Amino acid sequence: MNKPKYFLYARKSTEDDDKQVMSIPAQLVELREFASRENLEILEEFQESKSAKSPGREVFGEMMMRIEKMNGVGILAWHPLC
Repeated sequence: MNKPKYFLYARKSTEDDDKQVMSIPAQLVELREFASRENLEILEEFQESKSAKSPGREVFGEMMMRIEKMNGVGILAWHPLC
């Protein structure tokens, strides 16, 4: 059986350094460990330093366009409340 395929997406708002505890490198470590435990295939990692409050996240937009062209690819992202 094929492993489920995912893109990793790590984002930290440059405006909210005091609010978001987990740095991008730390998020990637957590996500890689989770993917390994769950036997998930990581196709690519995306990183972005931009607030999600307003539109225009270029990296996120690129990732979403690629997902639309592929079949059965998901996104793994770190949530601050986890």
